[in-house]
This record gives sequence, C-alpha cells and structure tokens, in this order.
Amino acid sequence: MPSDPAVAAAPDEAYVWTWLPGQTTPVVAGRLAKAPGGTYVFNYGQSYLARADAISLNQRELPLQAGALPLLPGLSMPGCIRDGSPDAWGRRVIINRTMGLKGAAAAAIDLDELTYLLESGSDRIGALDFQTSAAVYVPRAGQAAPLAMLLQAAEKVDQGVLLTPELDAALRHGSSIGGARPKALIEDGGKKLIAKFSASNDLYSVVKAEFVAMRLASACGLDVAPVRLARALNKDVLLVERFDRERAGNGWRRKALLSALTLLELDELMARHASYADLADIIRQRFTSPRDTLRELFGRLVFNILCGNTDDHARNHAAFRDGARLTLTPAYDICPQSRTGTEANQAMHIHGVRHESQLRLCLEAAATFLLSPADAETIIRNQIAVIRQRFDAVCDAADLSQVDRALFRSRQFLNPYAFEGLAEEF
Repeated sequence: MPSDPAVAAAPDEAYVWTWLPGQTTPVVAGRLAKAPGGTYVFNYGQSYLARADAISLNQRELPLQAGALPLLPGLSMPGCIRDGSPDAWGRRVIINRTMGLKGAAAAAIDLDELTYLLESGSDRIGALDFQTSAAVYVPRAGQAAPLAMLLQAAEKVDQGVLLTPELDAALRHGSSIGGARPKALIEDGGKKLIAKFSASNDLYSVVKAEFVAMRLASACGLDVAPVRLARALNKDVLLVERFDRERAGNGWRRKALLSALTLLELDELMARHASYADLADIIRQRFTSPRDTLRELFGRLVFNILCGNTDDHARNHAAFRDGARLTLTPAYDICPQSRTGTEANQAMHIHGVRHESQLRLCLEAAATFLLSPADAETIIRNQIAVIRQRFDAVCDAADLSQVDRALFRSRQFLNPYAFEGLAEEF
C-alpha cells in the first residue's frame, strides 16, 4: 500500500508554470490534463495568452492559441513538457518515497506521468515546473545537505533501501533531473551544480571517466559544461555546472530548454529513429548561427566516437529557446561507455540509417553539417591530436589509477574500431 495517501489516486491534471526570459519568478502558463487513450493534453491559460511577453512552450507543438492543443502524431503528451519530467533515477527516488517500496517491488512499479511531474523537485532542468494550483506557486525544494548525506541517500535508493525522512528530504531536490544514474542538485559558491555519484554496479570509475571525457572535449575546442571532481565518504563525485541557471540578485533566472528528442518530434519509444541528419536540418532552419552550430555538432559527434560515448541519444542534446530562435546548449553527459566487443554503435543515426561508431561515417556525412571533406578531416585530426597530447595530463588531474587509465586508453578513447576504413595516417 502507498505510504502517502496523497498519491493513492493518480491526479487528473497539473498546472504548468514557467519562468519567462529574464525573470526570477514563474507565471502559470496553462493546464496539462488527462485525455482518453492514456494521453495528456495541454491548453494555455487566458491570463498567459493575454501577456505581452508570453512565449510558446514550443512553437511547433504548442503554439500560442486558445483551446486544447492536439498532440503531434505518435506522442502521448507534449514533448516540451515531457522534457521537464524525471527520468529513470528521479522516478526511482519518487517511487521509494511515495510508495514505501524498495528493491524488486519498487522496480515493478510505474506511476502515472502526472504523479511524476507533481512529486519531483521543482528545480528541474529548463524553465518549467508543475503545481496542483493555478493561483499559488509553492516550490518543492529539498533541504540543503552536504555531499556525504546526498551520497548516502543516493546509495540507499540505488540499493533498493527505503529512505529515512531526513535522507528523503535531502535527495528530493534532485528527483526531477534526467538520466539513469544516481545524482543530486546542490548549490556551491553562487553556482548551481549537478552532483553525479557512482552506482553500486559500476565495474570501473564511471565518474572519473566522464570527468576525463568532458575535460578533453573542452580541450578539443567544444562548448562543454564545466566539471570538477569532489570527494564524499571516500568516493568520487562529479560536479557539473548547470548552464540553465543564471544568478540575478537574490534569485535565479531559468533558461528554457528543448531536448533534441522533442525537436525531432519523437518520444522514447521512437528514439531509435533519431538521426544527426534530421537534427542538422532543424538547425539549418530554426537555430541561431546555423553554420557554426552544425560545425559544433559535428565536433561533438566525432568526439563521442573518439571517447567511446555511445550514449549520444536525442535527450543528450538540447537547445535553449527564447520564443523565436533556438541555440545549442553546451555539451553534457559525455561519458565513455563500457563495451564488451570491438564493434559499437552510436545511439543516433550518422549517415542514412547507419550508426556504426566509426569516423569514416562522419566523413561521409560531412555535407550534412555543411562541411567540406577537408574541413571534416581537419576537425577529426585535431581532436585525435589533442586527445593523444592531453590524455595523461587530464588523467593525472582526475588521479586516475593506472588500471583504469589503461582500460580507458584501449577500450574507449581512440578505440581501434573507430578508425576502421580510414587511411593509415589517421
């Protein structure tokens, strides 16, 4: 039985609040309600439509107009709203708290989408939040807690152990952020950070692997979220600076985001159809500085292959939205993945329907990114050179063990499979 009667019956609606550009307080934008067939439909509030500064939550699927807005084909709820919902990790935290379940019993539970929206923390990625009221905004904020307490709470959820009220309050703040791995939200030195923890089933230092990859991506000239390492309970913690928050006096401005999955008008069940070519087409039509943006995206694709990050799915790309144009966010979640064999595939199609983790496909797809073959080759060569030159120094900064260093060098970074089909001089 649920430990909290408030979640015994799934809610029928949620009010969507948003932070408009430059503002530090939210306004109600509209209502998300259950509809027949297990779908969720949104309509803007009259007060929002009457605002001179109102912007659409996503012009393609939720244009500024009155009435219930039809869903795009294949979607069960607007993608721009689903972007604000918790993913696997946040859902586990919510199930742990609201259902009083742990372990296998918790793994078998899947709550209603509105429950996930209304039970997750309010400091979610982007500029949306969800409330039961259209008139009064009450943030669901967790209590400030040291990293050690957050790590302890994350480990208990990861192990399927029910949280104490104190640990639950500490971890709830970060239950709204995406991804499958343990994490929490903290504030330090006037900056908002995402703290990423190790998981109980990690076979190597995944936290340090992401640190090394993010630092090397930055060294390659890519626009990457700043990262640093910390320690708690004798374990490594990766701290990633949030790029969707901006300090403004005593408050915070929130930058609105759309995932590439939403831009591609897909959901998780259709994510396997996502392609770099389709994303590049959207960039050419709707983004600021499209040529520079395409060059950046190509560089990220190349680096993902060179570092062994095959988790480059469409939720791991995003854009800022201001109601008019889109701008690519800094790169995030660049983490080398474990691999059991020589071959590997990227999560998104690279050229046509091909997605092998090979640089030759990047060269074949160069025109998609408005690059000449020579420009594409130069980007690839430069990244290879930087990784070779800076790898040991970045590993030193991470205090990476020689065992993990050798593993990363041979299995993930500059993996031989990435070079198959290229000229020997690469």
